[in-house]
Amino acid sequence: MRLMTKTMTYEQYLEQYDTMTYRNVGVSMLPMLRQGRDTFTVTKKTNQRCKQFDVILYRRPPSSYVLHRIIEVRSHDYVVLGDNCINKEYVKENDIIGVLSSFTHKGKSYPVSDKRYRLYVHIWCKTAFVRIVCKKIRIRLQRKLHAA
Repeated sequence: MRLMTKTMTYEQYLEQYDTMTYRNVGVSMLPMLRQGRDTFTVTKKTNQRCKQFDVILYRRPPSSYVLHRIIEVRSHDYVVLGDNCINKEYVKENDIIGVLSSFTHKGKSYPVSDKRYRLYVHIWCKTAFVRIVCKKIRIRLQRKLHAA
């Protein structure tokens, strides 16, 4: 097992070892990845353009890192969205440092080529608009309840 030093950045680690496995932090990739339980493995970004539905590890200036899914590939950037998020972000090619190659969910490992994962991606992304609208309605209702 290779350990990342406290002074080493994700970019430096991937440059040295090509892949990195990390424990999920946060809720933006629910239900695929649960904080404190699941892990993901990213492979160092190559010169090839990423594809729609790839999950990328990117640097959000000034110094945080985010793992989200590409929902649209554009000529000058990518539109990304966490599986559990409602706000899109726009990521430039040079901010991407790695691409998801596999993950562990509930103790079982899945490569991104797994048929079950591909089905999840297809269904989850095709229903994103409905999920986002429902989540926004729920947030507005909760705000009204708290204001009352």
